[in-house]
Amino acid sequence: MDDQTRIEIEAAAFRRLRQHLMQDRTDVQNIDMMNLTGFCRNCLSRWYQEAANERGIEMSKDEGREVFYGMTMAEWKANYQTDAGADKQQAFEKAFKENVTDKG
Repeated sequence: MDDQTRIEIEAAAFRRLRQHLMQDRTDVQNIDMMNLTGFCRNCLSRWYQEAANERGIEMSKDEGREVFYGMTMAEWKANYQTDAGADKQQAFEKAFKENVTDKG
């Protein structure tokens, strides 16, 4: 497989993952994703933002989220986010520390 075909296939897989998370499974909460996998929609939007910045495209965290989410973070939260119990919040703090804070 040549590099261009590989890039196109990877991009298509990313777009399908985004569709799955943003349209097909809006019921899955970011906190649950982070607790189970060590990443969530916010991580994906941050990786998108970082890739843009590495290529000289200025993009803030909020702009990256809006591109990835297809709406502002406030709109996403109002439409899809539910309250998390103390047990999920505690697990999130641990997962975030292990997968984000300590990785930097």
